[in-house]
Amino acid sequence: MHNNFVAQARRRVLTLLMLGAVGVCAPAVAQSAEPLRVVASFSVLGDMVREIGGDDVSVTTLVGPDGDAHSYEPTPAAARQLKDAAVLVENGLDFETWLPRLAKAADFSGAKIVATAGITPRKMAESKSESAHAGSHHQADGDDHDHDGHDHDAHDHDHDTHKHDDHHHHHHGDQDPHAWQSLKNGAVYAHNIAEGLAAADPSHAASYRQRAQAYIARIDALDARIRKIFAAIPAERRQVVSSHDAFGYFGDAYGVRFIPVAGLSTDAEPSAADMARIIEQVKREHVSAVFVENISNPALVRQIARETGARAGGTLYSDALAPSGQPAATYLGMFEWNARQLADALQPQ
Repeated sequence: MHNNFVAQARRRVLTLLMLGAVGVCAPAVAQSAEPLRVVASFSVLGDMVREIGGDDVSVTTLVGPDGDAHSYEPTPAAARQLKDAAVLVENGLDFETWLPRLAKAADFSGAKIVATAGITPRKMAESKSESAHAGSHHQADGDDHDHDGHDHDAHDHDHDTHKHDDHHHHHHGDQDPHAWQSLKNGAVYAHNIAEGLAAADPSHAASYRQRAQAYIARIDALDARIRKIFAAIPAERRQVVSSHDAFGYFGDAYGVRFIPVAGLSTDAEPSAADMARIIEQVKREHVSAVFVENISNPALVRQIARETGARAGGTLYSDALAPSGQPAATYLGMFEWNARQLADALQPQ
């Protein structure tokens, strides 16, 4: 009897010890199994979040490669993705005019990271004709979790997530939202994203900040290389025509004057008078090259090239990255690609 009692007592002690061990270990396993769910509004931000978040995040990009964030229409699938997210990363500066409606429709209750926080935006004219006119006189101071953003399975277009009546009107006011087109600003984006992720996921805060520091070092090194490239090109040659007004920050940083055919929005169409004025200006000022963008209709820019004899440069990436596997598929790859295309076209013949 005594022996049976002792044996039973030992079994109970062993059972309690095993349960205690499971109780201690289980929370740690559960905590490390799930990466932080992050939704980025467009492809540039999606790439930055992947660089800084690493394996600690799962990233969904709403407006994917070659997608136009100006004309994007949120879908029910996008609302579901946002509803399940812990963090939303947006550009700010009224770039994603559709995002407040989408967040409301999705009942999003997670953390928001505004990548442009702390950046002083460029000022510009509101109307497209004034914007083009201002651009013509502006002289600079020299993945596994990826989505294509099109949600092909959700073209039933739930009207709770978007409305057609304001889709074609993108009011940015007098501020230029394309702040990522400066690498100095890109470093600010990276810092803001890292701090936002650290606040949302304190257990990986040190990793986010470490990756951001390494990423910012790469941004700064590329910025220095590009400054040297454009400094070697004569100032009078550093002027080009672009599809829409997206490269003002680039122009300010590297002393390149961009003459936009349209205004801020890619769906803006210049008037016949605007086109005539731009063609005359290109001839008068001997503008070196004209460029199309990956998200814009190239017809108008090609017309200007035909009528002026200006060199037709390659494709520039403004509001969206290239598809995976291409040179401009990352933020730094996009910047290096654009700089090379511009520099090659601006070199004296």
